[in-house]
Amino acid sequence: TTAVVLVAAGSGSRLGSPFPKAFVSLEGKTLLQHCVERLGEWSRPHTVVLVVPEGWQEPARALLTSSPGARVVTGGATRTASVRAGLAALGEDTDVVLIHDAARVLMPLDVFDRVVEAVEAGAPGAIPHVLVVDTLVRISPETLITEGGPNRDELGGVQTPQGFVASKLIAAYEAVAGDFSDDAAVMREAGHDVVGVAGDVRGFKITYPEDLTRAASVLGASVTPLVGVAMDVHQFDENTPLRLAGLTWEGEKGLSGHSDGDVVLHAIVDAALQAARLGDLGEHFGVDRPEFAGADSSVFLSHALSLLHAQGLRVSSVGVQVIGNAPKIGPRRLEAQETLTALVGAPVALSATTTDGLGLTGRGEGVAAIATVVLSTT
Repeated sequence: TTAVVLVAAGSGSRLGSPFPKAFVSLEGKTLLQHCVERLGEWSRPHTVVLVVPEGWQEPARALLTSSPGARVVTGGATRTASVRAGLAALGEDTDVVLIHDAARVLMPLDVFDRVVEAVEAGAPGAIPHVLVVDTLVRISPETLITEGGPNRDELGGVQTPQGFVASKLIAAYEAVAGDFSDDAAVMREAGHDVVGVAGDVRGFKITYPEDLTRAASVLGASVTPLVGVAMDVHQFDENTPLRLAGLTWEGEKGLSGHSDGDVVLHAIVDAALQAARLGDLGEHFGVDRPEFAGADSSVFLSHALSLLHAQGLRVSSVGVQVIGNAPKIGPRRLEAQETLTALVGAPVALSATTTDGLGLTGRGEGVAAIATVVLSTT
């Protein structure tokens, strides 16, 4: 079988974070969560061993609910010590082991396949690498004078996952002493050849704050936004004031409802909850909740936004169409847009239409609103 040892025990000091590096947030998820989720999409059967710092075992286990057979172990003071801890947790039936840095969250899965295939083809070990595109020089630490360096055509930038025959890597770690920057160096020290396979520039290692910015840019370009669409309808009630789009409309008939009946805010909240797969308006603020009787609908919006934030999501944009003969939206459309934008914390576009005399709104019996909400990660 194939096993992946995910090394996640490093500190976040160079990222300027008080948390271990693997538990630093990137687009609403920790680096470790990104890695675990990516491995969950790998079609090759495999087991996972997470190597994390002391005290971070439980947060790591929480990521493995859909990974049967996965294990969490405590790492050491160095990468070499952490890998040793991960190897000690492998099952006896492990044939091929991959050692992967949790800081390389964007490494495509086809690189994992290439590494495994090279080992299965007979190599004791295989490592992914990328071409060196910059000219390399030697720099004197005393004088800072530069000298000509090696030929870059003969060099490669080494990445992970690094794959090995499991028994040979375990024996190599038992045979050598000292600390090593990667696992291929351990194998070479033990006398084994390690072959190279094509890596991927997206597999860069997140080390400094600017690397987080770079990774967020890549993720933002590849993540599909979440979209929700919802409709709300209320009948007129002459005995209540009209609240619509966060505004009070003097001299207009109000709308019936358990709360203030603001169909625009109701539609926005419902669409946001739908986009985030968090249920619907009735589930959170239904008529069985007496505390919301007559409530200002902006309370519903604030609660929904807090739920989104807890999921690492935010509203990117909102579009709402009001359907009805009255009130006339045009004279207050810009005012309503500004109010809604302030409440939502994202651009809101508002328009209005009628149904040419058809249906409840066409007969002048009430007002409807349809909202589209787009969410993105925080």
